[in-house]
Amino acid sequence: MTPRRRRAAGGRGAQRNEAARLTSELERAGFSRKQVGEILGRNPSLVSQFFTKNKGASMVEALRAVVQEVQAGGPRNIASLKALAAGHIQPRLNREGYKARVRGKTRLRAEKTVKDAKGKAVIGSDGKPVKTWSSSLAKAGKQHIASGASRLRPVVEDAAASGGKIAFTVRARRGSFKHDAGRLADSPGVRRNVVQRRDGTEERAYADNRGGPGSGAEGFDGAEFKAWVDAAGGDVTAAVQKWLVDNDRIEPGTAIVSLEIRAWKP
Repeated sequence: MTPRRRRAAGGRGAQRNEAARLTSELERAGFSRKQVGEILGRNPSLVSQFFTKNKGASMVEALRAVVQEVQAGGPRNIASLKALAAGHIQPRLNREGYKARVRGKTRLRAEKTVKDAKGKAVIGSDGKPVKTWSSSLAKAGKQHIASGASRLRPVVEDAAASGGKIAFTVRARRGSFKHDAGRLADSPGVRRNVVQRRDGTEERAYADNRGGPGSGAEGFDGAEFKAWVDAAGGDVTAAVQKWLVDNDRIEPGTAIVSLEIRAWKP
C-alpha cells in the first residue's frame, strides 16, 4: 500500500504570501476583508485573491504599515488608515518595468450648462441651471461585445437625439484590415489614428478628424449612425462591422475584439 503523503510543516498558512499573511493579521485585529480593501483603495475581491491567486505583492508595504499602526495602538478608523496606506502602495509595473497603464472608465457622459445671450446660466423651473448633453463615450471588450455591448447603445442615442456626431475606434486582427496602416483611403496615418499591438491586433480610428486636414470625416451624423444600428437590430458592433465591410475597410467575417464609441455635439 502506498503511504500517504505527509503535509508540509506549517500547513496551508505557511504557503500564504506576505500580503495574505498581513491581511490575516488585520482580520485578527477585527477588520473585515472588505475594510482591508477600503484601506488599500481596492475592490474587496482583490483582497480575496491574496489568498487564492497569490496576488498583492504591490500592497505589502502598505499592509505592513497599517498592521504596525494598528498593533502600536494608533488610529483605527478607515480614513486614517487609508491615508497611511496610500503613501506605501507601489504602482503596478508592466513586463518592461514601466508603470502599467490604468484602465479608463468604460462609460462616460458629460453635460454643459445652457447660457443665454449675455453668457449667464439659464435657470429652469426647479431653480437649478438648465443643462444639455455635450458628449458621451463608451468602450466594449470582447466579452461585452459577445453579449450585445449594451453600454454602447446610449452613446448613439444621445448623439441622434441631440444632433451630435459619432466617431469610433475598432480593434481587430491586424491582417484583416484591407488597407495598410497609414493609407489615407482608410484610417489616416500610423502616428495619428492607428495603434498596433503585440498580440497581433490593431486599433484604427474612424471619423475622428483629430489629425487635421486630410484625416477623414469629422464624425458620422448621429441620426444616420442610429439608423445603421437600428437596421442591425440594435447591435452597435454589428453595425460598425457592416460599415467596415461595405466600405472595403475589413475582411468579411472579421471578429471585432474591442470597440470604443465617442459622440459629441458640434
